[in-house]
Amino acid sequence: MRYKQLGNTGLFVSELCLGTMTFGPAGQAGLYHDIAGMDQPTADGIVEQCIAAGVNFFDTADVYTHGHSERMLGQSLKNLGVARKDVVIATKVFNPSGLGPNDRGASRGHIMDSVEASLDRLQLDYIDLYQLHANDPVTPIEETLRTLDDLISRGLVRYVGVSNWPAWRIAKANGLASRHGFARFETVQAYYSIAGRDLEREIAPMLTEEKMGLLVWSPLAGGLLSGKFGPDSMHEGRRATFDFPPVDKNKAWDCVAIMRLIAEKHAISVAGIALAYILTKSFVTSVIIGAKRPEQVAQNLAAADLELDAGDLATLDNVSQLMPEYPGWMIERTAPTRMPSGKQVMPITTSPHPTLKV
Repeated sequence: MRYKQLGNTGLFVSELCLGTMTFGPAGQAGLYHDIAGMDQPTADGIVEQCIAAGVNFFDTADVYTHGHSERMLGQSLKNLGVARKDVVIATKVFNPSGLGPNDRGASRGHIMDSVEASLDRLQLDYIDLYQLHANDPVTPIEETLRTLDDLISRGLVRYVGVSNWPAWRIAKANGLASRHGFARFETVQAYYSIAGRDLEREIAPMLTEEKMGLLVWSPLAGGLLSGKFGPDSMHEGRRATFDFPPVDKNKAWDCVAIMRLIAEKHAISVAGIALAYILTKSFVTSVIIGAKRPEQVAQNLAAADLELDAGDLATLDNVSQLMPEYPGWMIERTAPTRMPSGKQVMPITTSPHPTLKV
């Protein structure tokens, strides 16, 4: 297992992170209960399996199975006797925690109430990474930043991040944090897969520029890239009842067909190829994996040991490449005119000094 720097901090996390959305009872009302269906002993076994493989990073959220996910993760760490310093625990706040109008969002009130509740469920004194689960168009960014900074000052939280925000808003928030002396966002948790490389347009360059870490959710596109499905086999699994995240399925099937060939070459699962491909990207810090069974966890963990060769990567890049989109294609076209180290390439003109016509 390799470990990477979390954003611009001194904290290191495993490049695979166990996501605990599946922790909790099934059969109850709510989206996350449809995805879940795991009891405490099974959760303990999966946490232990990941720790044995070198995983030190665990991600949950207050909204997953109405808090059961946080509660079960905390109980697993206690049952297994895991030292607090040996794990990095991330959770999230934003989604409804009750029926009231203020039981949601990124306001000071909701954050202050929610962090205490999460700590209680996790049975922890502090949260390593506290993330805003979504974008709040109502609460001023300064209010949210000040609140998160207060949590760090109080020792309840050590670092903060965001999830599912546009690049411009993240950059604005970190600019405001710098201006006011608040703690900045160190990470972005975002959807990214070989069948959905959209964040390469704006978010990935922003991450590199701002020295932020990317935590990838749904690298298998909601199971679509697991290798179990094809154009004529969408009748089982999560996708059968919850077709999310949105994916161009024709493109996804093209990717799966190529990944099958590469998987056979390396004697690994198709899911392993999908994960290994994402892990090759320099802007990726950690990829969140999720499973209900130990064998699924083992398949995902195997991706950390796989080295894709140049030919594999070129083939995968080609089948999954993004269509050019403005202003990206214009920036690429004009970039050679301003290269570093005096290597500017001037555009060809018919005359060194074109005559202006007035």
